[in-house]
Amino acid sequence: MQCIIYKLSVSVEITAMPSLHTPPTSTIAQVDRRYHLHSQTNMRRHQRQGPLVIERGDGVHVIDEHGQAYIEGMSGLWCASLGFSNRRLAGAAQRQLETLPYYHTFNHRVPAVTARLAERICELAKMPEAKVFFACSGSEANDSMIKMAWAYHRARGNPQKRKVIAHQRGFHGSTVMGASLSGLPNMHAAFGLPLDGVIHVDCPHHYRNGQAGESEAEFCARLVNQLEKRIEAEGPQNIAAFISEPIMGAGGVIVPPAGYFAAVQALLARHDILMLADEIICGFGRTGQWFGHQTMGFTPDLMACAKSLSAGYQPISCVLVSAPVYAVLEEQSSELDGFGHGFTYSGHPVAAAVALEALDIYREMNVPLHTAAMGRELHQCLSPLLDHPLIGEIRGIGLVAGLELVEDKASRASFPARLAIGAQVELAARRHGLIVRNMGDAIALAPPYIIDAEQIREMVARLRAALDEVYHANGQRP
Repeated sequence: MQCIIYKLSVSVEITAMPSLHTPPTSTIAQVDRRYHLHSQTNMRRHQRQGPLVIERGDGVHVIDEHGQAYIEGMSGLWCASLGFSNRRLAGAAQRQLETLPYYHTFNHRVPAVTARLAERICELAKMPEAKVFFACSGSEANDSMIKMAWAYHRARGNPQKRKVIAHQRGFHGSTVMGASLSGLPNMHAAFGLPLDGVIHVDCPHHYRNGQAGESEAEFCARLVNQLEKRIEAEGPQNIAAFISEPIMGAGGVIVPPAGYFAAVQALLARHDILMLADEIICGFGRTGQWFGHQTMGFTPDLMACAKSLSAGYQPISCVLVSAPVYAVLEEQSSELDGFGHGFTYSGHPVAAAVALEALDIYREMNVPLHTAAMGRELHQCLSPLLDHPLIGEIRGIGLVAGLELVEDKASRASFPARLAIGAQVELAARRHGLIVRNMGDAIALAPPYIIDAEQIREMVARLRAALDEVYHANGQRP
C-alpha cells in the first residue's frame, strides 16, 4: 500500500523562523562564536553565520532559542533513540548520582551497575561467553578493538600482523586511529593521516561504484575478488583485522549488497584476519534487529557499540570480545600481569545506569520488532520521492535511510560540488522545521525510535517541501 504524503499538524507549536543566513545576535550565539571550537565545522563560516542554538527537547522534537521546533530526523547524531525528554533515563541518572556518582574499573574494582550492564549487553548480543570492555565514545571503542586485535595476534606469535583494512567512505571516529580508519578525505588532510598500515578498499555501494550493466551479485563478487588480491599483495601474514560498519552511516547510509559480508568473512577466516564490526550507529535496534551484523549476515570477532547504548543521554561505549579472542587476551594478561589498556571513565556508573535503563526500555518496546515496523513505514513514505527530479536513489534498512541527490537521473551524474546541493537541502529542511544531515549530496535520516507513523509522514512531507524549494531555487520547476 502506497504511503500518501501530506502536511500534518504537530504537538509542538512552530513559530516563524528567522533566516538561517542572518548573523547571530543572541548572547549565546555571540558567546559560542567567541569561545567554542566546534567539531566537524568550517570555523570561518561559523564565525560568519553562528550556531543553531538548541535550548530544549521534547519527544522527537528539539526547540531552538527562538522557540522554533524541529523534528530531529537524525536523533542528534544517530543516538537519541528514545527522544529528548525521557524521564526514566533522567531518573536513572539521578538515582545513580545519589548512590555512587563515580568509580572505576581498574585493578579488580567495579561499580555494581556496570557489572549488571555487561551482563545485559551479552544477553542481547548472543555472543556465547563474550566479555564487555567499556569506554566513553565510539572512537575509543574502535581504537580499543584495534589494540585488542594487535594484542591477540602478538600473543599467538604473530606480532607482524598489524595492518587493518577499512572501507572508503567508512567512518570510525575522530581519534588518531579512528580518523585513520575512516575513508573520508576531509578527516585526513589537515592531520597527515591516515597512519601507516591502514588499507582502504572500495566502498560497497552498487549505485555509485557498480560498472555498467553489472548486477549487485556481480558487483559483490568483484569487490570480494579485489579484496582477496589486496590481501595477497599486502601479505596476509601482515594483516590483523578488517573493520566495517554493517551499514555505513556518515559515508552516506551505504547498504552493502546481499551476501557481501558473508563472502568477506569467509575470506578473512582463511587468512586468520579478525572481523571487526563497528556497530556504533547500527547497534541496539536501528536496523530492525538488535545489531546490524545480524541484519547483514555476519558474526564479528570484536564489536564496538555506542550511541543508542544510552540513547545518547550519557557518553558510554563498549567492545564485545568474542570467547576465542578473550581467551587469548586473558592468557596474555596473565603472562604480562595485566591488560595494559583502559580509561578513567570506563564503565562510569552514571552512564552505566542510564544505559541499563535504556536497554530495559528497549526490551519493553520490543525494539527490533518496533523499529522494523516503523522502518517499513519510513521507507514506504520515502519511496514516492524516487520520482522527485533531485533524487537518484533511496536506500537504508529499518529506521535509517539515505537519499542520493543527482543532477541527472539517467546518467547518475552528481551536481558540481560548488553548488553544495546537499547543504542547500539541509538548510531548506530546517526552514521547514526538520533537521536532517547531509554528507555531501547524500541526505540522511535516522529518527528516534519513539517516532510514530503520523510523525514519519510529517517528516517526509517537510523533506519533500525542502527538496522542492531547492529544485526551484536552482532554476528548475518541481
